[in-house]
Amino acid sequence: MSAHLHEKRLGYALVLGSLAALGPLCTDLYLPALPEMAGDLNTSTASAQLSLTAGLLGLGFGQLLFGPLSDRYGRMRPLLWSLALLLAASVWCAVAQDINQLIVARLLQGIAGAGGAVLSRAVARDLYNGHELTRFFALLMLVNGLAPIIAPVLGGALLSWVNWRGIFGVLAFIAILLFSFSSLKLHETLLPERRARGGIFSLLGSVFGLLKHRPFMGLCLTQGFIMAGMFAYIGASPFVLQQIYHLSPQMFSLCFAINGIGLVISAQVSTRLSRRFGEMALVKAGLCIAAVASVALVISASLNAPLVLLLVPLFFSVMVIGIISPNAGSLAMQSQGKNAGSASALLGVCMFALGAIAVPVTGFGSQPALSMGLTILGCYAIAIVMFVMLVRKPA
Repeated sequence: MSAHLHEKRLGYALVLGSLAALGPLCTDLYLPALPEMAGDLNTSTASAQLSLTAGLLGLGFGQLLFGPLSDRYGRMRPLLWSLALLLAASVWCAVAQDINQLIVARLLQGIAGAGGAVLSRAVARDLYNGHELTRFFALLMLVNGLAPIIAPVLGGALLSWVNWRGIFGVLAFIAILLFSFSSLKLHETLLPERRARGGIFSLLGSVFGLLKHRPFMGLCLTQGFIMAGMFAYIGASPFVLQQIYHLSPQMFSLCFAINGIGLVISAQVSTRLSRRFGEMALVKAGLCIAAVASVALVISASLNAPLVLLLVPLFFSVMVIGIISPNAGSLAMQSQGKNAGSASALLGVCMFALGAIAVPVTGFGSQPALSMGLTILGCYAIAIVMFVMLVRKPA
């Protein structure tokens, strides 16, 4: 790796982190506007939440499109295609006349946002390896971690100036900025001689080939179920904290921000510890913390504990994602070279597809806090099982 690339680490992290942050922005920015949007489109709360599920599905399966395309055509062209699609889909969201149009537009918006997520990881894999890749992933999480902290606060502030349609207009403007910034600041990182050959079936074959790679899929599913727990928290916490514990939107945003800051700090600390103890040891330690924190969260919710006794285990349940996700993702990507785009796509599919399933699951039951806690516990428990069965045991 050249000294020039080392000097540009932070600059790349800012650009690639902004691209990776498209997912959280598409997910979280309009959350405060969900009630207004449901009323304006004359639809139910459940139908309005389907727009969130559609976006998550798009973010997941869109990576199966842009990942293999980037292995075949390089990183820059698919990236710019995805940003152009993001602009068009955001405009459609802003002018949607009914909930069905909005759900379709949100699906396309998610697919477009997937390009930034998958290609930011693929470019990082092109540039870095080993502990350097882990450090860069942690930098990405630092920049990317600001998105879920800022997005709900920014969305609430925007509602003072514009309606829910204006929020999607802001996303369209962000797409224009990122298109321009990517064109000017990024360069192609996958040389022609390193690109995958063949047609679409060959590209899909590289994805299915990864499904047979037991350690990779173990790490992929471990990270995916851990991130599904986070999406369960994102989808359920507005109702739990505002409707059950009667927090104001401002206080909810503060709690959301504190949890996000904990996630970012844990990611930065874990990257330093990975040099001393190794990524695998940190994944194991993180899974142990996840088990304890999620069990404590369920106990607090089942006892209808005071708010502070719910927030403490919730904080650790979110914070631990910063330990597990960058280390598991780095280990998974380190095993892949020219298939980095396809590998990154599978990582993204696991995260967002499982997250799309976890969000509506939190709506089951008559106790929202307990449903949220049980969903998070279930996701973390499955992550532990996947790790033990597929990663720790020899193939």
